[in-house]
Amino acid sequence: MKKKLLSLALLFAPVLACAQSTVISNVNGYTLKENRLLKFAAIEFQDDKVTRLYQSGDKLPDIKNKQSKHIDGQGKTLLPGLIDAHGHVLGYGLSLLRADLTNSASELEAAKRVFNYGQKNKDLTWLQGRGWNQVRWPGKNFPSAASLDKYFPDQPVWLRRIDGHAGWANSKAMQLAGITQETVSPRGGEIIRDSRGNASGIFIDNAMALIESKIPPLTIAEQKAILVKGMNALAAVGLTSVHDAGISAANLKAYQALSREQKMPIRVNAMLDITDKQWRKVLRQGPLRSEDDFLKMDSVKVVADGALGSRGAALVEDYSDHAGHKGLLLFSDKKLLEVMKTAMDAGFQVNTHAIGDNANKLVLDNYQQLLNTSDKRALRHRVEHAQVLRLADIPRFKQLGIIASMQATHATSDKNMAQDRLGKDRIAGAYAWQKLLQTGATLAAGSDFPIESPNPFYGLHASVTRQDHHNLPQGGWFADEKMTRLQAFKSFSVDAAYAGHQEQLLGSLTPGKKADFILIDRDIFTVKAEEIWQTQVVSTWVNGKQVYQK
Repeated sequence: MKKKLLSLALLFAPVLACAQSTVISNVNGYTLKENRLLKFAAIEFQDDKVTRLYQSGDKLPDIKNKQSKHIDGQGKTLLPGLIDAHGHVLGYGLSLLRADLTNSASELEAAKRVFNYGQKNKDLTWLQGRGWNQVRWPGKNFPSAASLDKYFPDQPVWLRRIDGHAGWANSKAMQLAGITQETVSPRGGEIIRDSRGNASGIFIDNAMALIESKIPPLTIAEQKAILVKGMNALAAVGLTSVHDAGISAANLKAYQALSREQKMPIRVNAMLDITDKQWRKVLRQGPLRSEDDFLKMDSVKVVADGALGSRGAALVEDYSDHAGHKGLLLFSDKKLLEVMKTAMDAGFQVNTHAIGDNANKLVLDNYQQLLNTSDKRALRHRVEHAQVLRLADIPRFKQLGIIASMQATHATSDKNMAQDRLGKDRIAGAYAWQKLLQTGATLAAGSDFPIESPNPFYGLHASVTRQDHHNLPQGGWFADEKMTRLQAFKSFSVDAAYAGHQEQLLGSLTPGKKADFILIDRDIFTVKAEEIWQTQVVSTWVNGKQVYQK
């Protein structure tokens, strides 16, 4: 019997060894090798891994060879799959299903958009949406419940601001939440009130939970469907991996179910949200990694402060356009240190949202204190956003081994209000990509979708031009902070992979790494910089399989 089994094994061994490989030739390929651009003309992969890159002039496998499948790349540019180091997949999927208030020109237009959405979705109990930004409206004032009440006197409405750090409710929503003149703003949050002391309809940061706790939660089945919708849309813009910045325990269960069912089109590196009631229980179960590397969860997301646009970012000194106001810290100093230490002690990477200079200083201080008394530096802790920094704090990222996880499109979106908020002196440490890079810090790029578009070519464009899509301002906003094309590409590829402890798998196309790549319609290294954002994805491949075709 043993001899028979041995002979069968020998019979099948050549078949296994000669599994079919795929060669995509006639491409304008780029990858990074030892921090330099490497060009290639064809790529070969077998199953889920890259096996070889062919330079121009190299002999390709015989097209008649049945062990090799050939695809003509038609001269398109081929890049490693791009990685978004900070986004929100469930939120993005939901944004595709809810009222879109992005770029609304006024409070009235935003309210009308919600009305039109409601007319098409009459089966919904709550009407929800996202994307309003009062800074773009005449007067730049926060909206009020009254403008929604005209359209929705009896149906609750809840609309998140574009940055996700403020919400706009109508009177019915506030009634269901029990909001009165006596309702106290929670720590780390604010209920905006009118001159008579009534809630205006705007809830900042932790105060948003007063409304959102009354909205029925999504089922696991609903979350799965929304996640798949979001991931497919992300694949279509050239993302093959994303870091999901703050998921709940229920959200994790939905991902795990999709992973088991092999229904994840792209890779997700998830951060557990420490505001979830079950976060300590989940940490005790230890880091998670699927066998096929489509799902990974070995980090936590902590939020130290709010956002600049809603004046929730915690600043050392007063806001330049709001005397007496310094923003919001969402935890006490003691509590923030405690949750960071708990996650580190459990062996998890700690990724802390900090936008204001005070929040960034406090978070760096905490990292320094914890790293001085532990051996947790190798976990590669991160500051998410690192948006407004004191100049003295910039070198600390490299010194402490802290990764700056930043979003280039925030700068081009915020340029119309950031200096108003910060003044001419503090702005020198804001969106300071080049200052950080020059110290040797690692900068991992993302978009913070759905706050910004997930399109990584928007981020690459913003990184190298510091301009919007109208080429404004001329020469770039604080142009000294522009990245080179190589720096920007690295931030969306190998450095984003490094930020997720995945640089041995992802981020570049070298033999042995995953066959995650994209074909695009132009050469982003040679086109005019102002055209980079117009790049279109032709196809997206993950694990050696095509998951999107234009």
